[in-house]
Amino acid sequence: MPILQTIEGREVPVKVWTGEIETSARQQLANIAQLPIVHHHVAAMPDVHTGIGATVGSVIATKKAIIPAAVGVDIGCGMIAARTSIRADDLNEKLLRKIFDQISRDVPVGRDQHGGRDVPAEAAKPFAPGLERIYAKHPGLRKGVANANAWVCQLGTLGGGNHFIELCLDEAGRVWVMLHSGSRGIGNRIGSYFIALARDDMARLDAHLPDADLAYLSEGTRHFDDYVEAVSWAQRYARENRNEMMRRVLAALARHLPPFDVTTEAVNCHHNYVARERHYGADVWVTRKGAIRAGRGELGIIPGSMGAKSYIVRGKGDAESFESCAHGAGRRMSRTEAKKTFTSADLAQQTRGVVCRKDVGVVDEIPGAYKDIDEVMANQTDLVEVVHTLRQVLCVKG
Repeated sequence: MPILQTIEGREVPVKVWTGEIETSARQQLANIAQLPIVHHHVAAMPDVHTGIGATVGSVIATKKAIIPAAVGVDIGCGMIAARTSIRADDLNEKLLRKIFDQISRDVPVGRDQHGGRDVPAEAAKPFAPGLERIYAKHPGLRKGVANANAWVCQLGTLGGGNHFIELCLDEAGRVWVMLHSGSRGIGNRIGSYFIALARDDMARLDAHLPDADLAYLSEGTRHFDDYVEAVSWAQRYARENRNEMMRRVLAALARHLPPFDVTTEAVNCHHNYVARERHYGADVWVTRKGAIRAGRGELGIIPGSMGAKSYIVRGKGDAESFESCAHGAGRRMSRTEAKKTFTSADLAQQTRGVVCRKDVGVVDEIPGAYKDIDEVMANQTDLVEVVHTLRQVLCVKG
């Protein structure tokens, strides 16, 4: 049965789809509920946990304003998944290790980026004019950038943190490619720049906020219009970043497997983004910070942690969630705490059967640092239905 509790806020209530919520996250939700720009209520998904300013796993509908820090700095971060005609019987551990190495060579991870002939110049070309317009309005975005071409070189790269590329098997033994990434360095720069502008605007207005990271930009101001243009550009770039990586991963598979088809793309969905939508009789800006859209009939992806199950889901269009659902398992402990709690031996045990890194460098991504994905799914059966259940057999981490 789904869990839905309502917490009374000062301005609007908060509706939460879990019974497990840390004190700091609860306070952040209460802070958001105090803002005069919030429409109707705040929704917190089953994977909710403490973020910076705004809670990860929150859905915030705002009237004539956007909170840049709620969108965050990994603008357009999200998922893409594609089902192939490859079967589980076509794979073995030796082959999976070859594929792991091939993907690791073909898709830069962490701080690495493309160079030489690998730079996806053609894929980047349509994005250049829009970025130049943004730079012309805000030269400060370019200030201090050592490599003005970095955004081109980072298109089709994974990044670090919890970003990943996986091969998964569904309930019928079919192989899926699934990956998680966002707008890379350029999105971080755009997000950070406009978060600072919003803070400055609030300071000039002498606005009293419960948290400085909840500073917002209001419709009708130059900074608001420029932010909408910039964040929209970054969200399109993030989507194309995932498309480019998917092309490269499929090409990596083709080097080691007989010919295969891509039979379906499940979805290419953001889970850190803002969009104009209509809810409860009003046109509002909906920020999903660690949440995906789950409109009626819409497909989405809810990944587990390394070694845990993931899900392809279909939205039910629930009004109270602003047609949203969880974006994953959600952290239950910080990266620092995870490193203190677990060892590489723990990681090896918890990722048994998955070809992946098992060293101390990725211990902070251990499944034990995340919430139970099965519980997360059980708490949102009113929001989505499961279409496919996936289990990882290979994971390349950022």
